[in-house]
Amino acid sequence: MVDSATAAPARDAGADAHVVADEQPDTVYAWLDERGWGDGLPVVPPTEARVAAMLAGYDGDPDEVIGALPPRLGEATPRVLAVNAVMAGCTPEMLPLLVAAVRGICAPEFNLRGVNSTTHPVSVMVLVHGEAVRSCGFNSGTGTLGPGNRANATLGRAVRLALLHIGGGTAHGTGDAGMGDAATHGQPSKYTFCFAENAEASPWPVYPRALGLDTPSAVTVAGMENPHNIHDMETRGKPAPILDKMATVMATFGTNNAVVSSAEYFIVHGPEHAATLAAAGWARQDVQAYLFEKARRPAGEFRKSFRNSMWRPWMRALGDDDLQPMTECADNIRVLVAGGPGKHSLVIPSWGLTRSVTVPVD
Repeated sequence: MVDSATAAPARDAGADAHVVADEQPDTVYAWLDERGWGDGLPVVPPTEARVAAMLAGYDGDPDEVIGALPPRLGEATPRVLAVNAVMAGCTPEMLPLLVAAVRGICAPEFNLRGVNSTTHPVSVMVLVHGEAVRSCGFNSGTGTLGPGNRANATLGRAVRLALLHIGGGTAHGTGDAGMGDAATHGQPSKYTFCFAENAEASPWPVYPRALGLDTPSAVTVAGMENPHNIHDMETRGKPAPILDKMATVMATFGTNNAVVSSAEYFIVHGPEHAATLAAAGWARQDVQAYLFEKARRPAGEFRKSFRNSMWRPWMRALGDDDLQPMTECADNIRVLVAGGPGKHSLVIPSWGLTRSVTVPVD
């Protein structure tokens, strides 16, 4: 990005994304800060040469309009995404994954307007599956959601930069009524929220297969809260105690899942917990069904806690002492494996008014 006084802008698809002539880090950092662009961290200056090299990793039309990102409704094209990918530090091989992720967040069921504008601290979770995990160097093992891996860190950051620059989802607004990220507190995962499925350590088919998607690589996007750790170091051979602990975390009234019955949970098992479940003969569907039955509270408690809710009619018809599930069906509990050694797993609650989307990588 650069001032018109410094250099002429490159092709602009309505996203305020330009190439840079003066790439001195301090100059670019100050220039972004003055305009409220970027995520507050230093960026790689998107020079014309770097953007061209990034686009070399993409076989499609660089000027295809993938979608308009609300609330600003800027048009996302691979060319504009390449600028943000450069700024985030991505390699060219990762641009197809960024394009797939943006296709996902543009799906109507994802409800990007809500995700990008709500007072809830929801962030876009990006989950990579299949061959791209190896070929692009993603970390699917120990520390998959932490720092230290370029692919994990930069793909998630590129998605966030696209939401800021193209979608106008900045915390301080854009000066137009109804625009900007209104999250009361935000959350750390709004900087980057990307990890990879550990297919090698999973006893179950890779996650996209559970959705009927047979593709070498895929990206899942979901509007989620930060992960909540679950530890169980005592259980030996019996899966139920592990899942019982997970259910207690799921069955809380502090999440939007409690008031939106269509909301999803992502259950990310560490390999050791997954191995315990599989050794007892439990399939992915068994885990979903068990958590659906266990993550419940009396319907009367729901009614006392919430005046407004988006529950199914059958849930509203429950008696006060009947146990009401935290989500309306077992399929809303998404199960996969990621991470490394250690008896830990994760529960990741949804914002609620959004659906996860899994997209093949072209």
